[in-house]
Order: sequence, then C-alpha cells, then structure tokens
Amino acid sequence: MTDIQTALSTATCSLSTISDSAALDAEVLLCQVLSKPRSHLRAWPEKPLTDQQSTHFQLLLKKRQQGQPIAYITGHKEFWSRAFKVSSSVLIPRPDTELLIELSLALIADKASPRLIDLGTGSGIIAITLAAERPDLEIIATDISLPALKIAQQNATFHGVNNIQFVHSDWFSAVPATQFDLIISNPPYIAQYDPHLSEGDVRFEPEMALIAAEHGLKDISTLCQQARHYLKADATLLIEHGFDQQSAVKSLFDSFDYRNITPFTDLSNNPRVTTGQWQH
Repeated sequence: MTDIQTALSTATCSLSTISDSAALDAEVLLCQVLSKPRSHLRAWPEKPLTDQQSTHFQLLLKKRQQGQPIAYITGHKEFWSRAFKVSSSVLIPRPDTELLIELSLALIADKASPRLIDLGTGSGIIAITLAAERPDLEIIATDISLPALKIAQQNATFHGVNNIQFVHSDWFSAVPATQFDLIISNPPYIAQYDPHLSEGDVRFEPEMALIAAEHGLKDISTLCQQARHYLKADATLLIEHGFDQQSAVKSLFDSFDYRNITPFTDLSNNPRVTTGQWQH
C-alpha cells in the first residue's frame, strides 16, 4: 500500500510539468479524497491509503494533468475566507476580486439599509459576501446564465444569507425600476483573440463570462450607459476590468457623464477597478 507521504511525492513530480504549484495541488487533491484538512497530511505522513483512495487520487491527478483547474476538480474555491461552490458554469473566484468587496463596504459604510445590485453575479461571491458582511443590505444579483444562478443560489443557501433576490437577466433587462446606492459588476472584459484565453485555468472557464466584443469593452460600455437610469443621485457604479483597460474605461465613464471617476489597483498594483458617481 502507498502511504500519504509517498503518494504526495509521486503526485508532485507528475504535476511539476503542468503546474507552478504542484506540491500544493497534490495536497489539495489528496485532502479532497480523504475529506481531511492539510494538517492531517503532515500529522500522518506514514498512514497508508486504501486501494479505493489511491484509485480516486489517481483519477483526480489525471484531471489535473490534463490542465483542469483545481477549483473545478474539487468543486469549491475560497473567497473572502468563505468556501464557495463552483463549476465550469462559473468563473473561478480570484483574490483580485476581493478589491470589489473592500471598495463596496467602504462606499456604503455610512448608509443605513442600502440597496445594491451585482450584475453578472456568477457563483455569487460578491453579492453573498456583501450580504454576509452587511445583513441590512437589500441586494439584487443577476446573471444571464441559469446554471450560474443556480450555483449562486446554492452558495447563498449554504452561507445562510436571505437578503438577496436572484434575477435571470441580461444586465438590466429584467431588473425592476429601482434606484440603487451602488451598482457592482465584474463583467466579461477580455478581447476575443487575447492570447491569455489559451493559457492556464482560463481555457476551462465559460467564454460568455470572459469575452466581450469591441476589444473587451462592449459590456462595460453597456453597463455605463444603462446604470445611469438605476443609480440614486451621487450613487456609485463600480466595475472590474482588465489591467490594461484603465484609460479606455475612464473614457467610457467620461462619455456617459460620470463624475469623480477613480481607478483602484489590485494586489499586483495593476489598475483593476474603476468607480464613478452619477449626479442627476
């Protein structure tokens, strides 16, 4: 029988050619098989794996060797210290998107029972995190993808939040006439022929959540145009975008008469989010 330490060592070698985090990948996958935390692997390195566990581990390793993202193999990903269910119907949560949470909480800090909308919610990480942090919020979360909305609803149930209304909608198309204190979106913003689409985890993620026409700017332009009709006076539109799109996104905000347009940088100090106020 193979023990934990040997299994991890062999798996790390097999993943080293396709992953920059081969040892971590191996540990996460074995934890999935054993239903144990990573501390268990260190505490019991000589513990043997059963034949069933070894077979299961090899199956997961094969998926990873084929390039499948760890999050899709395990079915979950952490965001803002919470575990979220994910599938190939939704984007994999990324640490850079936590910037949207920080900014949103700051923007509504002095508002009582603010109303906000998360457009293109995907797995629901933004809406659900904000709902958990601020139970007094009134939130609408939309997506054009019904499978994505199903995942988001399951995540909301898992985290016990009940102040979110999920709406199947193409941006604002099915959103009731409402004035929001904050509109948030992490829309598709990658250009159709961007070389990054053929690299890493992105290869397995849903194209409709990644790719936008007009050099990746079409959906951002649509949001800037439509959001004006749903924002309270001096309320804010907050959009995540590509690191190389700051100038173009600012121009879009300018063209639709937003004020106090402000860029914010991500963990790598790249421009990642732009905010603008709507003044009636």
